[in-house]
Amino acid sequence: MSDKRTGAEASGPDASIEPLAEPGDEYHSELPPHTIVNLAAALPENLKRPATHTIEISTPAVARADRLSAAVTGAARALSGPAVSDAVPHTRRESLRPAGGPAPESAAMLTPDRLLAVNRRTKPPPRGAWNSFVYSATLHLVNLGDSATVRASKQLDARIRKDFEGGTRFVPILTRKGGVGKTTVTALIGMALADAREDRIIAVDANPDRGTLSERVTKQTRSTVRDVVTKAASIGGYTDFSSLVSRDATRLDILASDTDPLLSEAFDENDYNVVADLAARYYSIMLTDCGTGIVHSVMRATLQRADSIVIVSGGSIDEARLASETLTWLEANGYGDLVRNAVVALNTATQGTNLVKLEEIESHFRSRVREIVRIPWDPQLAAGSIISFDDLKPITRLAARTLAAVVVEGLPADRGV
Repeated sequence: MSDKRTGAEASGPDASIEPLAEPGDEYHSELPPHTIVNLAAALPENLKRPATHTIEISTPAVARADRLSAAVTGAARALSGPAVSDAVPHTRRESLRPAGGPAPESAAMLTPDRLLAVNRRTKPPPRGAWNSFVYSATLHLVNLGDSATVRASKQLDARIRKDFEGGTRFVPILTRKGGVGKTTVTALIGMALADAREDRIIAVDANPDRGTLSERVTKQTRSTVRDVVTKAASIGGYTDFSSLVSRDATRLDILASDTDPLLSEAFDENDYNVVADLAARYYSIMLTDCGTGIVHSVMRATLQRADSIVIVSGGSIDEARLASETLTWLEANGYGDLVRNAVVALNTATQGTNLVKLEEIESHFRSRVREIVRIPWDPQLAAGSIISFDDLKPITRLAARTLAAVVVEGLPADRGV
């Protein structure tokens, strides 16, 4: 503060006492506040006037410099943005992906339907008699697209071609009664799957007794499930395994059951597990043609692995009852989830079908299972011999494809290995 008294006034008797500051003046003192209060109290009453005191607290220069440096550093960091470890992506893909964006797509997403612009050049020729005729008659100027029948067929293909992740799916085909077409239905499902899908499909004849699944295709080997069990340790790849199966025109692989009546030991639970473990290395879907009974050990191993089941019923009263009793047995033995997800294949080619109300049989099963599919009579199936999928009646082939699509829809798309 500047002293506004003259030198003479300052040299008077009260020179040791600092005069009160005029309004607007500043006072700097190194004294603590309580000392200043005591001094003010000792002043004469006529000198006591309101005054403002400013107290300056000195700090070491080093500490002040440190704070200044820290402040400058903090300001620099704030202006430079987030830390390098947070701002720099780990990969180029992450740097191109927006924050919170979707996961990267697989190569399978690059389909022609998505990438090609639809015009007269890129639109494929139509399929269907009338649509193809119009396309040809107009010199390719009018493209009506595929017929309704062809579009429905493509939609069915899309259902059958459902993608799977995480291991093989197991589907047993079973019933408590023989002679209802269980083996034929197994072959039809397998052929429909193999014909539409690009992955590998296998049908295994797990009948503890003599099975006939291998007789539905042209045999290319005499090997059976017994050979797979015996040679399991030496099978190192698909080439080794494929030499033990027969393959038909649809690319369905079929593994035959034991055919030697002199075998002392029947195909059992342990044998089935060996075959299933090997098949799981090379196939996406494994169909199992089970035996007539449901209490043998192979059935237990089959149901433990099952993702879905197909129950085959004939069109007669006793056949329908036995199929329904199969569902009851499964529910009573802890397989209620499989029953609710089951599919009933109603074979209408069995005896007595024309004498019963098939709608009532379907109504009964609809209350217990997920879906019912009718299999019509076909002369090729009735022969009980080799099945040529392409030579089946169109309605039979459609029924087989529909059954395959329904079965696939009940299988989990993603599952741990």
